[in-house]
Amino acid sequence: MKKSTTAALVSAAFGGLALAATPAMAQDAGTVLVKIGYNQIIPEVSSGDLSAPSIPGTRIDVKEAGAPILTLTYMYTSNISFELYAGLPYEHDIVGDGAIKGVGKIGSTKQVSPTLFAQYRFLEKESMVRPYVGLGLTYGYFYGEEGSAALTALTNPGGDPTLVEVDDAWGITPQIGATVKIDRNWFADLTVAKSFIKTTSHLSTGQSIETKLDPLAVSVAVGYRF
Repeated sequence: MKKSTTAALVSAAFGGLALAATPAMAQDAGTVLVKIGYNQIIPEVSSGDLSAPSIPGTRIDVKEAGAPILTLTYMYTSNISFELYAGLPYEHDIVGDGAIKGVGKIGSTKQVSPTLFAQYRFLEKESMVRPYVGLGLTYGYFYGEEGSAALTALTNPGGDPTLVEVDDAWGITPQIGATVKIDRNWFADLTVAKSFIKTTSHLSTGQSIETKLDPLAVSVAVGYRF
């Protein structure tokens, strides 16, 4: 999914939900909100150079990925809430960049990135649309890393396959979003978040590379109030 396609999908979905909504449900203190939806992660990568021995200027890029999400929100007051994001694993392709741009896929990694947000919700608790902002703490857990034949050809030609390991990392995640009421208990939700995460990848051949991932995440969900 390209960035322009993602933006168009979000715009269309949010617009349609707003037209379908009717006033009702209140987000009172003590209310629990459960959401299920889809989240698209778009890394905005800034890569360092692969350490020696390597071709000078060897860098990487990380492709976007999407997966279903589940969130749980607790309304501490009618304006302040705490939300936990979780979901199924994402699988990202790692491709060559810099001096090796064009070699294609050099590896892949799976990741889950649970995030705990503190949020402030604007307008009255009975409002049909409630914008909110949040600040979260994200833990990026990487696993299932695989190196490709292209990576082995670059780093260990004629030898054993090159293995990859990506360090787990913590990051800060600002968030903006809005809920749109559908009826007394059901609502729709649109969220855009930006994480600031830096990690280091290690190769079995001894090289390493530092990478700022800094992904943008766009999610659309449907929720229920308890």
